[in-house]
Amino acid sequence: MSLPFRLPAGAARRRAASFARHCPSPGVYLSAFFCALACAPLPAPSSAASYPDKPIRVIVPFPPAGGTDLIAREVVREVAQAKGWNFVVENHPGAGGNLGIDAVARSAPDGYTIGLGQTSNLSINPTLYRKMPYDSVKDLAPIGLMAGAPLVLVVAADSPYRTLADLINAARKDTLAFASPGNGTVAHLSGEMLQKMAGVKFMHIPYKGASQAVVDLIGGRVQLYMSSVPTLLGHIKDGKFRALAVTSAKRVADLPDVPTMAQAGYPGYEAVTWFGYVAPAGTPQDIIDALSTEMNKALKQPRLIKVLQEQGADVIGGTPAQFADVIKADIQRWKPVIQDAGVHID
Repeated sequence: MSLPFRLPAGAARRRAASFARHCPSPGVYLSAFFCALACAPLPAPSSAASYPDKPIRVIVPFPPAGGTDLIAREVVREVAQAKGWNFVVENHPGAGGNLGIDAVARSAPDGYTIGLGQTSNLSINPTLYRKMPYDSVKDLAPIGLMAGAPLVLVVAADSPYRTLADLINAARKDTLAFASPGNGTVAHLSGEMLQKMAGVKFMHIPYKGASQAVVDLIGGRVQLYMSSVPTLLGHIKDGKFRALAVTSAKRVADLPDVPTMAQAGYPGYEAVTWFGYVAPAGTPQDIIDALSTEMNKALKQPRLIKVLQEQGADVIGGTPAQFADVIKADIQRWKPVIQDAGVHID
């Protein structure tokens, strides 16, 4: 059995004296520590500090000249004028807006790709499509709501239907072609709600956007068209279309003579569409907050407010968290409407 090793007493005293002469005192160690702390590099600045240092790509999931396109462009135009930021707008239509929003979701989460989503591609399509290319809750980072707008049901200016009652009576005798911006859009589902409440059946004709639907309504290839007020207001004011009803609970200021669906005979009917910017999931929160802050500032500018109101849209604004709550709530709100209508897209 080995015993613990011990230095002779004289050697131990000499070792202790040497340690005392050559080792610094605790005060020296503390001084060195605080010096190192003071001289250490500061934390890296926030990723938003130098943002943006190149153009920001803005994806619009519908064709040019529609309501979504107008709102997307006008908001970033205001931000560009105020901050000097550069934006490049790209239109990626198709699949009810899924193609464009999927392009956003698949982009690098660096703040240099954002997109303007709306009710359909963020809250309706998750139930409508059996297979989605993205998860609107998990794959996207909400930036903020921009605006909201009711829908309006229109016919051509030379149509024999002057009221909603005229249209419904005709639909009971014949099959009318009903145009919408696409399968499962708010406009399409709003039309499904009307058919159920009125006890009629239209022949639904989905379009990829507003442009061709406008041409076909004027040409008589479809008899009625439902879309957002911002999309159709200009055509109504130009005398190309006759508005029969709006889908909001109250009349639209720019269409004071047009009744609501409830006033036209269908109490309880209400449907609106909203528009909001999103970024890819994983985008740094400080960049999300910077974009949200500047967009909310833009929404308070008189020029932008006027432009949106002239198009029948109301400014909303709000935080990323509030927008996230709206997306989730509307997924649950529209699910039974889609299921009752038996509408699905593979």
